[in-house]
Amino acid sequence: MAEIRNYTMNFGPQHPSAHGVLRLVLEMDGEVIERADPHIGLLHRATEKLAESKPYIQSIPYMDRLDYVSMMCNEHGYVLAMEKLLGVEPPLRAQYIRVMFDEITRVLNHLLWLGAHALDIGAMTVFLYCFREREDLMDCYEAVSGARMHAAYYRPGGVYRDLPASMPHYQASKWHNQKQVDGLNSNRQGSLLDFIEDFTRRFPTYVDEYETLLTDNRIWKQRTVGIGVVTPERALQMGFTGPMLRGSGVAWDLRKKQPYEVYDRLQFDVPVGVEGDCYDRYLVRVEEMRQSNRIIIQCVDWLRKNPGPVMIDNHKIASPSRMEMKGDMEALIHHFKLFTEGFCLPEGEAYAAVEHPKGEFGVYLVSDGANKPYRMKIRAPGFAHLAGLDEMVRGHMIADVVAIIGTQDIVFGEVDR
Repeated sequence: MAEIRNYTMNFGPQHPSAHGVLRLVLEMDGEVIERADPHIGLLHRATEKLAESKPYIQSIPYMDRLDYVSMMCNEHGYVLAMEKLLGVEPPLRAQYIRVMFDEITRVLNHLLWLGAHALDIGAMTVFLYCFREREDLMDCYEAVSGARMHAAYYRPGGVYRDLPASMPHYQASKWHNQKQVDGLNSNRQGSLLDFIEDFTRRFPTYVDEYETLLTDNRIWKQRTVGIGVVTPERALQMGFTGPMLRGSGVAWDLRKKQPYEVYDRLQFDVPVGVEGDCYDRYLVRVEEMRQSNRIIIQCVDWLRKNPGPVMIDNHKIASPSRMEMKGDMEALIHHFKLFTEGFCLPEGEAYAAVEHPKGEFGVYLVSDGANKPYRMKIRAPGFAHLAGLDEMVRGHMIADVVAIIGTQDIVFGEVDR
């Protein structure tokens, strides 16, 4: 028998969504982990510091780049904090649009998580399936904001513009002939709302496909059941939020407990786990995708019936339209002032949090009355989860570390900020 020796081992820097920025130093007893020390800061971008040097509105595109899988949800937290200090409320149509895109973003996030988590553990097909659906949702982002990822679509006082009346079409090329292109464009003949509605009809079947591949799969269960167990009490003590907390059996969801925008008008359930292991967190997130689909359907239905403004009418905060700006001197001055020096927030402080796909994403703003924040602090959900990694992996084998990193759904843009 070879004698078992203790090692200190460098794990990483790796991870699909963290391009070489997650580094763990593992203390091993043979194949068993005794301690894990996550080293962060390899991606440090000084977002909070940079925000203090530019007008409020110029930091909105920076929010997209925090957790670059949940773009609009990050913007939402920041915009809500500004609105709290300004004392403004966006029009109802803008609130419904925000909620709809928050849930589209939640589905986008969970699809990437499911694909990457399965790939980490060794299931290849799920990844390809998930990215097939992400493509449609990325098209929704692009139709509404012009960008597939970093949308910068939310604004203090509403959203940048109303939903487009038509979807972009595929064009025939040397790779796709006209017949193939007609097939691809079949669900793009109407408005963006028609396209989203078509997606919500198809999506539950896709989720069934993912579950067919994984939920009762023997290998999947061997890799996730009983791995990385966190008790409800410990999850609360460590500051877990989102699916990491609900997977441990705590029914805490800001959309229900501290409703913002129009969540209190919508019907949806909050899935909760029992065991607090990787498998339960997987089930919670899969069910969350179904519930998000329910919310999107309700939003589409409401938005069809209720046209209206999507931005407040205060030109000290919201930019006048191009038409006004070209024809009215006052509007031109507002436009120029807004895009050169921005607007000032009244003195004070505000904290606004949203139920981000990964947990509670909060933005704490301190204003000294200037046109840029005196201080901005971001409460990133992934940071607390990564801090709990050491406790979750102790006593597990080295292969289980991969499953536990996957179940945490870590994106380093927000952890290293």
